Order: sequence, then structure tokens, then C-alpha cells
Amino acid sequence: MSRGRARAAGFTLIEVLLATALLASGLALGFATLRAATATAERGEAMATRTERMRAVEGFLRRRLAAAQAISFARNEDDGSALRFIGEADRIRFVADLPSYLGRGGPHLHDIAVYGQGDGTALAVSFSMVLAGETIEEDQPRAPESLVEGLTGLRILYRGLDGESGLTDWLDSWESHETLPLQVSIEIESDDGGAWPPLVVALPQAGTTPQLGSGRSRLGPAVRPGNRPGVRPGQRDGNRDGGRSRTRDFRGRRP
Repeated sequence: MSRGRARAAGFTLIEVLLATALLASGLALGFATLRAATATAERGEAMATRTERMRAVEGFLRRRLAAAQAISFARNEDDGSALRFIGEADRIRFVADLPSYLGRGGPHLHDIAVYGQGDGTALAVSFSMVLAGETIEEDQPRAPESLVEGLTGLRILYRGLDGESGLTDWLDSWESHETLPLQVSIEIESDDGGAWPPLVVALPQAGTTPQLGSGRSRLGPAVRPGNRPGVRPGQRDGNRDGGRSRTRDFRGRRP
């Protein structure tokens, strides 16, 4: 009797191996679930960060464009006309009051353009003081402030008034440099966020009387219509996209 009870109280080798296998399976399932939950949380956090960055950049662009004023920042070297707004496929220049939180107040030229090449392509903005129709060159200018890093595509369109039918179609450049467009549309693509929601901004000062400025521009050839950073005056920009078919793709640019 006692020998039979001792045999019944123990575990066989098969039972021990089965229990070990079940324990290992449970631990593996638990670790897999933990990894999946961690990855989901990280993706959610990254998505929230991208969304917040998109909102911040779009909010900045909307406020700056909506604050654009019909103030001359240079003069056309060809005919002497005032330059108040220059809009290109990948660059915008206009004058607006700089908010105090950026460190300087008063009217400043806002130059929003594409900088860099390859993986370092970015959408950035630079500021220059405007006084009496002149853009003042600073001894130690501030470096452009990056808005969108990892830029892969950009399309900027403009819309104004047509004397016959009201509003014009969306244009890939703004040639009426003495006046402001009524609306500006910006579509951005980045390597981490893909296509951003389209941004359309109305310029309240577009219908106001232009404010004339005096003096000669110090910007030189950089203010000529049709030039973008890296393109010399008189040189044709072969990367220019002449329609609304798609955003300009910067992924093929080489350093």
C-alpha cells in the first residue's frame, strides 16, 4: 500500500515536459502581446507627434500669410515697379509684421522656400527687416528656421481676381508682384508623414490699397521673378512644374 501511494504522489517525465512546454508557450505569448502593445503605443505616440507638428507648421503658415501686407520690399530692376508679393512654385516672399515672440517686431520680409538637397531637403523661413521700401541686410543674419524637414514634395498655388469671371483658376506662380493674391494653397509631402492636409489661406489685405515704399532694393538679382534658391538670374529652372498635376517631387535631388 505505501509503495503504491508513493508512486501516485509523483510526476512522470512526460507530465513535467508537458508542463514546461505549456509554461514556455504562455511566456512566449505574453512577451509577444507585450511587444505588440509597446509597438502600438510607439506608433500612436509617433502619429500624435507628427499630427502636432503638422498643426504647428500649418498654423504658423496660416497666421503669417493672413498677416501679409501690401508693403513694398524691393523694386523690379527692369521697370522700377514695386515688389509686394512674389509667389513661385516652391518659394513665397511677402511682408508682414513679425510677432514679438520671434524676438523682433515691425515689418519683415518673409521668405518661405525650399533649402538643401537629397535627404536634407527642408521647407524653411527666413526674416529680413523692411524699412521705407528696402530690405535691410543685417551684419549677422539669422539662419533660416526649418519648418518641415525631410521634404519630399511641395506644391504652392495662387488665386486672384479676374476682371471678367471673378476668381482666376489656381496658378502655379503669381506674376502680379505689385498686388497680393486673394488665396494661397500649399500642399506638403514629407518622408515621415506622407501627404499633409491641403492648406488654403485667404489674404485679408489683398483688396487694400498698396502702401508705396521708397528706395532701391538691396536684394539684387534674388528678387527677380522666377528665381528660386540655387538658380542664377537668367538661368531657366528645369525643375519647375508648369501645372497642377502633382506636387513637386524633391526625392530625386542630389547633394
